Amino acid sequence: MCGIVGIAGTSLVNTRIYDALTVLQHRGQDAAGIATTAGGQIFLRKDNGLVRDVFHTRHMRTLVGNLGIGHVRYPTAGTASWHEAQPFYVNSPYGIALGHNGNLTNADVLKRELRDEARRHLNTSSDSEILLNVFAHELSRQVIGRLEPEHVFAAVEALHRRCEGAYATVAIVPGFGLVAFRGKYGIRPLCYGLRDTPDGPELMVASESVAIAASDFRFVADVKPGEALVFDVRDRTLHTRRVARPEVRHPCLFEFVYFARPDSIMDGISVYKSRLRMGDSLARKILKLRPDHDIDVVIPVPDTSRTAALQVAYHLGVKLREGFIKNRYIGRTFIMPGQAVRRKSVRQKLSPISLEFRDKHVLLVDDSIVRGTTCKEIIRMARDAGARSVSFASAAPPVRYPNVYGIDMPAAAELIAHQRTETEIQDAIGADWLIYQDLDDLVASARDGNPEIETYEDSVFSGQYVTGNVTPDYLLALEASRNDAIRADRDAAEGAALS
Repeated sequence: MCGIVGIAGTSLVNTRIYDALTVLQHRGQDAAGIATTAGGQIFLRKDNGLVRDVFHTRHMRTLVGNLGIGHVRYPTAGTASWHEAQPFYVNSPYGIALGHNGNLTNADVLKRELRDEARRHLNTSSDSEILLNVFAHELSRQVIGRLEPEHVFAAVEALHRRCEGAYATVAIVPGFGLVAFRGKYGIRPLCYGLRDTPDGPELMVASESVAIAASDFRFVADVKPGEALVFDVRDRTLHTRRVARPEVRHPCLFEFVYFARPDSIMDGISVYKSRLRMGDSLARKILKLRPDHDIDVVIPVPDTSRTAALQVAYHLGVKLREGFIKNRYIGRTFIMPGQAVRRKSVRQKLSPISLEFRDKHVLLVDDSIVRGTTCKEIIRMARDAGARSVSFASAAPPVRYPNVYGIDMPAAAELIAHQRTETEIQDAIGADWLIYQDLDDLVASARDGNPEIETYEDSVFSGQYVTGNVTPDYLLALEASRNDAIRADRDAAEGAALS
């Protein structure tokens, strides 16, 4: 999972991109990068770490120009090496810098084609570099004197025919402008806004609307599935075109459960309101199964579950209390490598307030359960704090399958719900009672915000992959790349190579 931003401005964009990346920091804490262009040159700074750690004053001074893009990164299906931080750059044709959120499911095929047919060199294992080189190759095939938006649209159209999976992309071309496009299934989010200035209009594209609002741009729309945007800085004109026949739109359901900020609007849906509805439906299920419950207090697991927990407590007629204090300097634990590291991180990340647990039947509410490490440790902490009994409610259904579209979820065998019944999961995490949201209710919670969206990308819950090209062999290879033991060996090998 990543966050992307691009700005075509009338003044320097470096600090504005930096500020936008801090707003999108929740989408990626592994690495950050900014590329800008001026005078025909591309200026690039990227490294592992948070935005505030990657960019210092000396770096910002070198990122000159009124046109630029930025990226924050989680590793999606592989390493977290610094050299795979984005944006990526190629010098032909014209020079292109590109940032990408998503995952290509036919990356191996494309890599062979680029090497054997296009004679293009790839320097990393990142599918984002593959996407950049496909775009560059298709652009080079145009009969071009002066580069025009028509040439870019033709190149993106050809890219859509070749690239399978999920992607939302921003790119800059020196002396020409800003390019953005979204995959034809609309799985990964992308939106744009405009801002009027005395020197002409400015364009901003971003993964989430909250970044556009925070940058004082006027939100215009979500980029449609299969749509491309070209902002030509030579005449400050925005061109848009649907360059790929759109499939049925499938926004990622897990964005609404966990990843997106609650103050974002995605595909016309308020993330905050969708999470309120998740709490409503979860409470209805609890009351249906246990109308005579003896729950004393509802406690959310910080932070994304708080909105749903508010509604659960309201409908159950019990108190909502903050039972855990969160250390905000610990990353998201389901992505951390190794069970021992994750268990330690949970204890470092959350500290219980004993008074809220002592001698009470506590209902803990979380947005989802992935590996189960976090909820198992949290339940143990609740008992240690004196809870009489501990129930656990998930605002999402069981996560039983890996994500292949840009979220670095574990291998299937490391998902606690994989090939387990809910009773078995309950025993494994040590809860007195476990309740999951139903998938139909989760979909309805999002769909009520935009009834035009008929289906969602819900593969982590259903095992149904909407692009239709995810084979058992692909999943086996993906599982091998995400296995904890294999990751540890790979990280050790990379460390030795760099030492």
